[in-house]
Amino acid sequence: MARDKITVVGAGNVGATTAHALAVRQLGDIVLLDIVEGLAEGKALDIAEASPVQLYDGSIVGTTDWQQTASSDLVIITSGLPRKPGMSRDELLANNVKIVKDVSEKVKKHSPDSIIIVVSNPLDAMVYAAWKVTGFAPNKVVGMAGALDSARFSYFLARELGVSVEDIKCVLMGGHGDDMVPLPRFSSISGIPVTELLGERKIAELIERTRKGGGEIVKLLGYSAYYAPAAGVVKMAEAILKDKKTVLPCCAYCDGQYNVGGYFVGVPAVLGAAGVEKILELKLNKSEQDQFEKSLAHVKELTAEVQRLVSEA
Repeated sequence: MARDKITVVGAGNVGATTAHALAVRQLGDIVLLDIVEGLAEGKALDIAEASPVQLYDGSIVGTTDWQQTASSDLVIITSGLPRKPGMSRDELLANNVKIVKDVSEKVKKHSPDSIIIVVSNPLDAMVYAAWKVTGFAPNKVVGMAGALDSARFSYFLARELGVSVEDIKCVLMGGHGDDMVPLPRFSSISGIPVTELLGERKIAELIERTRKGGGEIVKLLGYSAYYAPAAGVVKMAEAILKDKKTVLPCCAYCDGQYNVGGYFVGVPAVLGAAGVEKILELKLNKSEQDQFEKSLAHVKELTAEVQRLVSEA
């Protein structure tokens, strides 16, 4: 039985960690691509040489040649300039649009039947750019943000409550940034709503830490997180490649859903072999709806700028 073919674009911290996690979970044959000569080749070889110890099979190759990515089933785009201390995601926009546009054109050429997961920041805008450039069906382009943000919220809740992270399920919506919308009313510990176990003040503190989670790591390390983002994207990849119908918050195309009107934004969705197979619509209360609309307004601003940049590039 032929293995799925997965291309990871970008061999930096996120890309290489993603490639390693994909290999360990034996999700398919992996092509790690980067524009820097030797970088992807070296990291791929290193990952391959770990296979006898960690006991995973499958091919992993590094390359600068897009021809080697041809006919990929799944393409994960991690390439882009890193977020530096004091830099907002918005400041990344202009340069990363150029990068994602170039990558998306090559994906369209070499793997026109693939599904794309975008990880590059600012996330919601980069997903839109990839969709616009490739012309793929909107269900076949999705962004990794909610899987990461919900993991952070889950971890903070687990530490606060002294329970296993396995028992926690969190829901988030909105853009990937400081105005994301964690939803404690829909988040639970073994089915028990978080709101039954923690007071409003403590929940608000954990939500704020979740919103600033990326910046907290940038401040400590001097560069962006990569272990947790890689874990998030691999969870999404597994749902798609194994057709698991997994419910995850992710950056997906919404039109009539939540009255979004044709934008990519974070929502709970079902991921399977067709990509984003369904958007789950929650009945938001007024406070939740107001927060979501505020976050969506920011996404729309970034998307309008992307539309301009893509047309000019």
